[in-house]
Formats: sequence, structure tokens, C-alpha cells
Amino acid sequence: MQFTMYIAILLISWLAGELIVQSEMTTGALMSMIVYATQILSSLMMLSMVFVMIIIADSSARRIVEVLSEESSLHDPENPVSEVPDGSIEFRNASFSYSGNKDKCSLHNISLRIESGETIGIIGSTGSAKSTLVQLIPRLYDTTEGTVLVGGHDVREYGLDALRHQVAMVLQKNTLFSGTVKENLRWGNPDATDEEIKEACRLSQADEFVSAFPDGYDTYIEQGGTNVSGGQKQRLCIARAILRKPKILILDDSTSAVDTRTDALIRKAFREDIPDTTKIIIAQRISSVEDADKVIVMDGGRIDAFDTPENLLKTNRIYREVHDSQINGGKE
Repeated sequence: MQFTMYIAILLISWLAGELIVQSEMTTGALMSMIVYATQILSSLMMLSMVFVMIIIADSSARRIVEVLSEESSLHDPENPVSEVPDGSIEFRNASFSYSGNKDKCSLHNISLRIESGETIGIIGSTGSAKSTLVQLIPRLYDTTEGTVLVGGHDVREYGLDALRHQVAMVLQKNTLFSGTVKENLRWGNPDATDEEIKEACRLSQADEFVSAFPDGYDTYIEQGGTNVSGGQKQRLCIARAILRKPKILILDDSTSAVDTRTDALIRKAFREDIPDTTKIIIAQRISSVEDADKVIVMDGGRIDAFDTPENLLKTNRIYREVHDSQINGGKE
């Protein structure tokens, strides 16, 4: 469009130049023509841009409507189970593919059983499907093949709200909202009392730094938690999950920004104060899972081993390599 405008100005200048040579036009008249032509062509350009913006807006609106009208593939059954009996978990030949293609599965034929109240660690390299495995428990996705059972029932038999209320997940990158500490924590349980909030913070080792704030639990948290550190944010999110009093608590590398001493205190509090809650800890640090009842070693979407940390140290190459690299600094 600009090319067309400049070509028009060049043509006007060329034609008017000949007229000026022939003394049939003055230089002032030429400048006036160029100014008027530029204004007219610029207006036409602006008008055409309006049509371009209309087309862009139409495409954007179609995409927004597509997202808003999208229906979830996960639905409650006709007669959903409304109560999770306990925190036991069982995978029966479970496979999962994000694309739905059975030939491109992220998880392959997973079979294992976790008893209620056990502490289970999960380790593995990046991309080994650790997070994908635990996301099947609260039914964020449905298995492509096989089944996942929670409390003895297939997760597809539960109402989504009932299941997810009893399965709390804390991710590595958590979100805090603008508001006080209490308001952020009550997002996990709107009916929580001040005593329950303090108890949850005590378990997550957040009570110490929250109490040190000038306004304590009434301290204002900026959007995204920008006025607290990464470790403090993670501990507040763990406390928020504990407030739900879930039967299953999943920590997806959610203590990565916490020092090892605080991490150990959190696990000690879990072991002593919520023994009936099934705890699943995904971690990169071997110290975070070495006191677990059992550890799942993931490799390429498959379970490479599932045993106690002591036995894995003797029998599993991946666990031993991770242990030696972190505990012994890579020495034999």
C-alpha cells in the first residue's frame, strides 16, 4: 500500500515536472498537489487498515468463542460416588497418550498399588512422565488404556468435585493471589478457622516466617506472590493444600526452592501429624525421598523399579546413580 502511494507521488512529480518545464505549472502548485495527494492516499490507507483490523478481530473472536464453547471430555457418571473411602491408589495396566494415539503413549502399562497412609517418592529424569503419572489420580486426564483406582473405586466412578476435593496437588510453580495470607490459604478451604490455618502453616514450616511479618497472617500478598520468596511461596501453597484435609497429598517437586533442613522438617511433620494421608512426593533431590516407604523410579514412561529406598540402592542402577551423584558427589 505504501509502495502504491509512493508510485503515485512519483508519477505526479514526473508529470508536473514536465508541465513546469513547459511553464504551464508553478513549483508551488506541484507542492500543493503532492500534499493533497499524500493526504488522500493516507486516508485510503487508514480505511483499508480498518478492514484488515476487522478481519483480525473476527479471527480472534472465533478463537475466543471456540475456547469458551469447548466442552470437557471428562464428565461425572450418572450415579457418582460422592465419598473417597481412603487414600489407597492402584494402577492396573494404565497407559496414557496426550494425543489419544495408543502408539504414542507417555505412560506404558503402569501397574502398582499404594496403601492408604504410605509415603511414596517418585524420581526420574526430565521427561520420564512423573507428573503425568500423578495427574491421572485426581483425573486431570483419563487413561487411554487400563484403570486407576482411588479408595477401591475407579476414578471415573467419582464425581469430579468429590475426587479432587480429596486429592490435593501442589505444583513446583504455584500461584498466590492478591490478598492477605489468610485469604490465600482459605482458597483451599473457605471454612478454615484461624487455628486450622496456623496448624497447616506449622506443618508446612510457614508459620515461622508468616508470624515474623509485621501484620502476621493479615500481611498483604501481591498478585503472584511477588513480595515473598520462592521457598516461602511453596510453603504457603503446601499449607493451602493441607487445609483441604485431603486423603491424598501430591507434592510435584514443590519443595525445590526450600532448603534441605526445612524440607526434612516438612516431611517429618507429615509423617507424625498426618499419618493417615497418602503422600506422593515427586523430587529431584534424593534426600526428599530417601525416608519414604517406597520409591517409584520412572524411566521413559515406564516404572523401572518400585521398592524401598534401601533395596533400590542395592538393586536399581538409576536410583544408585542419582544417590551417588548427590550424596557422594559422584564418587564411587
